[in-house]
Amino acid sequence: MSTNTPPMPAWYVISLRPRGQHEPMRRAAARRGGGIIALSPWRLQALDDDVARAGLRAALDAPRVLFTSPMAVRAAALLQPLRPAEDQQWFAVGAGTAAALRRAGAGDVAAPRRMDSEGLLALPGLQRLDGIAVGLVTAPGGRGTLAPALQARGGEVRRADVYRRIPLPPSARALAALRGLSRPAAVALSSSDGLRRVMDALPADLAARVRLLPVVGASDRLLELASTLGFTQGFRASDARPASLVETAASILG
Repeated sequence: MSTNTPPMPAWYVISLRPRGQHEPMRRAAARRGGGIIALSPWRLQALDDDVARAGLRAALDAPRVLFTSPMAVRAAALLQPLRPAEDQQWFAVGAGTAAALRRAGAGDVAAPRRMDSEGLLALPGLQRLDGIAVGLVTAPGGRGTLAPALQARGGEVRRADVYRRIPLPPSARALAALRGLSRPAAVALSSSDGLRRVMDALPADLAARVRLLPVVGASDRLLELASTLGFTQGFRASDARPASLVETAASILG
């Protein structure tokens, strides 16, 4: 008698994305015969208060506006329409954020090929700011290099925190999956704060086991952080998109 039970994945990616955002990585892994273990460091919550609204108004009035994630776009769009003025320049940290802005009605925005803070800061429109106001639409924590770098270039940073990260403990399901892991696995890394949070929250025995796994990172900076946290194998993905992280993981695990 035949069954429709799917085959067991040949390898796993440990996904550190926020709760509810693992599906793109799950689909990408499944296409390559892999699976994921969802180890969320936090969930994301849009802010809807006077502070967030005032900060966003000020940020969107700046001549140049940066959005640091798709969630920043979605949360901002809940507070007010996203329509760049003709004399403004809007920037997205990567392709996913740019796509979210297009869906929100913002039209085309500048986005780097290298989808991280360093790539964003390399764009021509963000070089010599010399007193130009720059709106930074983001969340508390994360992308910590952006504001100081923009200020160092003479920019007046107008920060708008439009969502927040609510820390989560590792789920019982994720802990059980890690303890029972018997297939090759790699850690997909796109957030320095996320990795720190997860490693601090894991039981000591599991943290030690996870450190033995290869890390697939979206930037050299992330791989350097992983090294300082005790990881010994690091591999660079082309960017932070789930498909790119999975492709690199599949190449070393498959």
